[in-house]
Amino acid sequence: MKIVVLMKEVPDTYGERTLDLATGLAEREGAEKVLDEIGERALEAALVYRDADPTAEIVALSVGPASVPGSLRKALAMGADSAVHVLDDGLVGADLTLTAEVLAAAIARLEADVVVAGNLSTDGSGGVIPAMVAEHLGRPHLTSLTSWSLDPSTVTGVRAGDGATLGVSAPLPAVVSITESFPDPRFPAFKGIMAAKKKPFDTWTLDDLGVSAAADLPRSIMTAVAERPARAAGVKITDQGDAGEKLADFLLENRLA
Repeated sequence: MKIVVLMKEVPDTYGERTLDLATGLAEREGAEKVLDEIGERALEAALVYRDADPTAEIVALSVGPASVPGSLRKALAMGADSAVHVLDDGLVGADLTLTAEVLAAAIARLEADVVVAGNLSTDGSGGVIPAMVAEHLGRPHLTSLTSWSLDPSTVTGVRAGDGATLGVSAPLPAVVSITESFPDPRFPAFKGIMAAKKKPFDTWTLDDLGVSAAADLPRSIMTAVAERPARAAGVKITDQGDAGEKLADFLLENRLA
């Protein structure tokens, strides 16, 4: 069983986040870069499976800039068997569609049985990469799971909905995305940190994957970007015996009732 875990390096959630108004991209310089926590939870889910089946192989896969290897080393220290970093100048500013195409090509090359990812990154918050990757690969996908189980031929899970839960399953190979309902990731032990230095770490380019990022093949176009306006002061209603009427008028005026 080969499990590929999609991981992403993001600006630390505890820092201030801003957009470059010229490019529409997140400002990453100066911010501490860390593995996205939801990706770490996805890795933890894979590691728990391998705890029960030591024959399973776990590969941490990430697309991103030259700083990514430092973060992926943490995935290796946590217990991943190997890591793959896709690094290419053609991926600077890549949108979701190009990212999904690149990830799918890397997964196909790795011949993964199961792909596990977080359902939503903390920086872009697109929430569509797992489904897009599955579409490229022609594989079933189980998204936004709150729990899962895996055997050599099938993956099953539970997806929470409004007032109900849904049981889902699919034959392997498949793509899975998990939510924050999954357990917290384990901390790397000293032994794992030392072992990470000797584990396989590959760096692939777009040419290695047969993917083109040529400028004449646009996938999406940014039409405008603007800074979020400052929050305005709210409306205060002073009770002079008619506060209920004023509140009702306010709700009607703002189409909130």
